[in-house]
Amino acid sequence: MKYSLRPAAQSDIEFLLNLRDITMGKYLKECGLPTTYDAYLSRVLYEFAHAQIIEVDGTAIGLFKAKFDHAHNEWHLVQIQIQPSYQNNKIASTLIAQIIDKANSTNSSIQLSVLKTNPAQHLYAKLGFVQVGESEAEYFMQYKS
Repeated sequence: MKYSLRPAAQSDIEFLLNLRDITMGKYLKECGLPTTYDAYLSRVLYEFAHAQIIEVDGTAIGLFKAKFDHAHNEWHLVQIQIQPSYQNNKIASTLIAQIIDKANSTNSSIQLSVLKTNPAQHLYAKLGFVQVGESEAEYFMQYKS
């Protein structure tokens, strides 16, 4: 499936709040984490300067946030959320593969966290991420080039 990325804008916030609820609400509830408007907004605005809207045919269908930490020579995969009707089209795996390519070319690592109830952890493992720690609600995973 062909997609494009564009920088997120303030006008995307309502879309992103709805996307968060649709894609993450169930998993957050299962972990006992908040699903309030303020909790969602806080996460949407976290690292917002790195937020990119995933579009298909000019329609927003997802969010991708990744940033590079020069001080530690590592990528942080902050968020990937794709509307359910567009999942399983290799969009997320393609975006992650692009970050993996960048990490491999710079001999850097990639860090992420994933809710223990989120099945995306299986995708990360399939792409070469390994669990390096955990909290009550999340697994911390890493990819080393």
